[in-house]
Amino acid sequence: MGDYNDRELGMKRNITRRDFLNGVAVTAGAAMMPWHLFADGDPVKSPAYYPPALNGLRGSHPGSVDVAHALRDGTFWDTASTPQDTGETFDLIIVGGGISGLAAAHFYRKAAGVNARILILDNHDDFGGHAKRNEFRVNNAFRLGFGGTYSIESPAPYSKAARGVIEELGIDVASYPKYHDAKLYRALGLRPKIFFDKETFGVDRLITSPASFGGGEKDYANAGEIDAWKQMLAQAPIAQQAKSDFERLLRDEKDYFPGLTSTEKKAKLARMSYASFLTELVRVHPDVVKVFQAVPQPLFGLGIDAVSAQDAWGFDMPGFEGMKLDPAPGKGMNRDAIPNEEAEKYFFHFPDGNATIARLLVRELIPDAIPGNSATDVVMATANYSRLDSASSSVKIRLNSTAVRVKHVGDAATAKEVEVAYARGGKVYTAKAKNCVLACWHVVIPYICDELPSKQREALASAQKVPLLYTNVALRNWTSFQKLNTNAVYAPGCYHTRVGLDLAVSIGGYECARQPEQPIVVHMMKTPCQPGRAAREQHTLGRIELFETSFETMEREIRGQLVRTLGAGGFDPARDIAAITVNRWPHGYAYEYNSLWDSFWLEGGETPCEVARKTFGRIAIANADAGAYAYTDEAINQAWRAVGELKS
Repeated sequence: MGDYNDRELGMKRNITRRDFLNGVAVTAGAAMMPWHLFADGDPVKSPAYYPPALNGLRGSHPGSVDVAHALRDGTFWDTASTPQDTGETFDLIIVGGGISGLAAAHFYRKAAGVNARILILDNHDDFGGHAKRNEFRVNNAFRLGFGGTYSIESPAPYSKAARGVIEELGIDVASYPKYHDAKLYRALGLRPKIFFDKETFGVDRLITSPASFGGGEKDYANAGEIDAWKQMLAQAPIAQQAKSDFERLLRDEKDYFPGLTSTEKKAKLARMSYASFLTELVRVHPDVVKVFQAVPQPLFGLGIDAVSAQDAWGFDMPGFEGMKLDPAPGKGMNRDAIPNEEAEKYFFHFPDGNATIARLLVRELIPDAIPGNSATDVVMATANYSRLDSASSSVKIRLNSTAVRVKHVGDAATAKEVEVAYARGGKVYTAKAKNCVLACWHVVIPYICDELPSKQREALASAQKVPLLYTNVALRNWTSFQKLNTNAVYAPGCYHTRVGLDLAVSIGGYECARQPEQPIVVHMMKTPCQPGRAAREQHTLGRIELFETSFETMEREIRGQLVRTLGAGGFDPARDIAAITVNRWPHGYAYEYNSLWDSFWLEGGETPCEVARKTFGRIAIANADAGAYAYTDEAINQAWRAVGELKS
């Protein structure tokens, strides 16, 4: 990226890009590991097995989806070994070890008793799904990063079931302020900034922003900040007409649909993108659209070209002050865009994001696996992965195991058991259970459970996944951020559109970085969009991009962007970067329905996710996909529903 060569970027420096387990590159993927070299033929049993400390390409790491892709392509069974019956029988087998799968085990044990035998299968080398924990050691400092799910939050209040899980795990959400130093960065003079890149705006320039551009944060059109906006515009490398249009957008109170009722206006806004609203109605210069383009990406994995103007109004983005819209949500409005005061107060960010929730659930299910007894001490606890699949435990979590076939033993209406076949270490095994919960991605289910009704398989296959790249970079210090007076940078034209220091949270013995001279983790986010195309097509193309992009290319983009953004503050990528962990999620967020692309969301009636999640015989379906709602509380809600629908 830019004019820097590999030497200047530090591409050859000896940082932690890869990690090794007993001499074997585990980031090559469990599917390619020489399993026979490990104790019991299982790498998880090795004392050195500890995925949170691995760097390089993580998330859906290399090898984790190879079996699933072979199933998709119809080639898996051509070369698969004859399934071996493990002889194991369980009360419940769960496919998917993310928060929904772990929550399903939690609910099932509450209903059936602590002695219920449960097997959880997951294709990744770690549990938690998108709730991924990244650990770093820089000099003598221990640092945590979130590799996926960020926090306890939701646009709507947590349900009784979801809130109950949080409370049972011992998490006191109301106590969050005592762990979060909300004034740390402000006290150091750090403010949000925008980075204008030369490829998009003609020149590289970092300037202070009155808004965080965080994706849904309601601070774009604050009239009290109009002078701050003027200062930003004076420095912004955009056309003079764009500066005038930007100021007009913030200041004017024009009704673009005079004579229509509030309901009629919202109906129109629901059918046009915010980009179209800006260009066709407000008639702003294209540079204004470029500035706002990436604002909604953290929520939807899409830019303003594919998010409705009605949703933009819900986020208090500028242009609607004169529309005289009543506060009630319009038809087809996304739930993220509907304000809820109670929900906004229910927030808690752990240093590793919601990986803490996953770890607390695992501790409850398998106490030997994670030491401690509180929601705070778990933050510093080291998980013992060798205990996850112990013969002595009634609950087993079997990692590196991809479900390849799920079927009833006999007719679904009368069957007493379900058989699950899974691929692990190059072999195929089977186990049986009274019931099964599919807490995996919905798009996978039609390939592993072909006995489902055709209508349901079609609905499952229609579920999209939003591709994401969550990158954590461990720095030896953050003095460059201090010198540039920023802690968060919005970069609408760059590879990663967000760069920032994590929230300053110290909890359970974990201490955040308080001095700029101390090591810190910088979080970067990318959603691979293809503006101008339909939402689902953008996600499909973005997924392909993430699968086809090498870690070396990603690393070069990371280093180039950081030096261009922070170089004026003395940042040297060759010197300052200690480790890089890229959490690649080609199958990331659950797809949320969109009034621009999903007519049923506007028209009402049964949604695809309602058809997709119907229980079939002894097979129930969970995951956030089942609610088309990309939040942890929905993953828990769907687990609760699925378990409640199982046969006794």
